[in-house]
Amino acid sequence: MQPKQLQFPLAPEQGPKAKPFLKWAGGKGQLLAQIGQHFPPELWEGSLTKYAEPFIGGGAVFFQVANNFNMHELFISDMNEDLVLAYRTISQQVELLIEQLQLIGRLYRDLDPDGRSEFYYETRLSFNQDRPFANGGAPEDIAEHVARLIFLNRTCFNGLYRVNSRGHFNVPHGNYVNPRICDAANLRSVSRSLQNTEIHFGDFTACRDFVDESTFVYLDPPYRPISKTANFNSFYKYPFGDDEQKRLAHFYQELGDAGAKLMLSNSDPHNENPDDSFFEDLYAGFSIHKVSANRRINSNGAKRGPITELLIANY
Repeated sequence: MQPKQLQFPLAPEQGPKAKPFLKWAGGKGQLLAQIGQHFPPELWEGSLTKYAEPFIGGGAVFFQVANNFNMHELFISDMNEDLVLAYRTISQQVELLIEQLQLIGRLYRDLDPDGRSEFYYETRLSFNQDRPFANGGAPEDIAEHVARLIFLNRTCFNGLYRVNSRGHFNVPHGNYVNPRICDAANLRSVSRSLQNTEIHFGDFTACRDFVDESTFVYLDPPYRPISKTANFNSFYKYPFGDDEQKRLAHFYQELGDAGAKLMLSNSDPHNENPDDSFFEDLYAGFSIHKVSANRRINSNGAKRGPITELLIANY
């Protein structure tokens, strides 16, 4: 069954609405309509005026909320330094970033296939070696680093961000014919959406002081793996095992006690093991909904099919 069309409270504005500028493992673009069906009633009624999203990732739900609801204050955070740097740069230096991306795009498009591959791996090496956030680098250096991130995301195999145990980006070249490296219009839209947004580097508890009874919080942590080939933890530098899932559940309860409305996404263990009650036990007493998704990241193409994921809400 297709989810019904959502009628958002804000009138359409002139110009394009912001959308994710990176493809991210576990991104929620395909699930936006289903997730929207489960937004808290208070959000539609206008009594929730603050929004927080730890684990920001690609930000599909963030942009859905920022584009369509009258949020006075927004908060995003993540434990990925490159990702946080990208959001901050788009918020504060979007034109400088666009210039850097356009330059990279021109250099890349002028090369033959072998030259493009060589350019890609040279850029990946520079991206992994240069860490401008470690010493408060100059705006031009930071914009160049973020431009490399976006370039790699647009031209790497399957458009993924993945790091090894040292935190180095390690996805091979994707060899696309005409990748869109610089979407200037969307980057400017993203920048506008971020103007009243606090952007933090930190784990999910960084939002603690921001959250109150006027806040809607959406949490999208690294999913608990349901099989060896569906382990989203491999896309993050920091491990997020069952102990972290339990710590998050305790924090979820803490935010609920503060009066916030909460929604959390995670994998559905029943896709592989009907007897696995990990989340039912961990979030006993809360509403647990199932939504349909397509498994897009799997080494076996035959297993990239429909699955269910969980939405856990305290309302």
